[in-house]
Amino acid sequence: MLSRRHFIISSAALFSAPIALPQRAEAQQSNWDDWDAQVTPAGFDLATSNPWGLHPRFLPQLVESNTRLRTGDIHVDAVARYLYHIRENGLAMRFGVAIGRDGLYEPGTFSVGRKVRWPQWTPTANMIARDPEYAEFAGGMPGGPTNPLGARAFYLYVGSRDTYLRIHGTPQPRTIGQRASSGCVRMVMPHIINLFEDVEIGSMAYLYPASEPITASS
Repeated sequence: MLSRRHFIISSAALFSAPIALPQRAEAQQSNWDDWDAQVTPAGFDLATSNPWGLHPRFLPQLVESNTRLRTGDIHVDAVARYLYHIRENGLAMRFGVAIGRDGLYEPGTFSVGRKVRWPQWTPTANMIARDPEYAEFAGGMPGGPTNPLGARAFYLYVGSRDTYLRIHGTPQPRTIGQRASSGCVRMVMPHIINLFEDVEIGSMAYLYPASEPITASS
């Protein structure tokens, strides 16, 4: 069973020809750079920009990590509300996150099966049952700055099965540090934009239980 034994010592091929996209997707893709600029504060600095009023501990920080962890993997501390992306030489980038509301957060071991820029959002049947107002988006909501998946999304898989769990941006950055989502892990949009290119398909994502504290020595 997945445990939250301490994983962070923290101080604070072949290529095919391009495939033509549907006209709607082409039109949407032409907006991506503009949307990135729209959700990124002027003069953005990863470590200090905070127009969202986040607690300072949720701003991205480079921290020390357990050297036994595999470079490139993601670890989510659901108690402290941190996501760690493991780097080389015993380092990790730490980001503040929001996790699922009570009963909806799902700990486990997953792989990053897809990574998508400005993804479409389609609520699941269970989400619609819990929140009937989502029914109008049953056919999908195109990507954009108000889309619940935000600017980027990592799609979490178990084997070849999409779990419908995501690590994604959010148009509600003030929820960072809270239990707020329908099960996914939320990040501030400029933070996940920064992280996006550094995470490879096939990387592992470890979502630890939300009930076990960690210590620097365990």
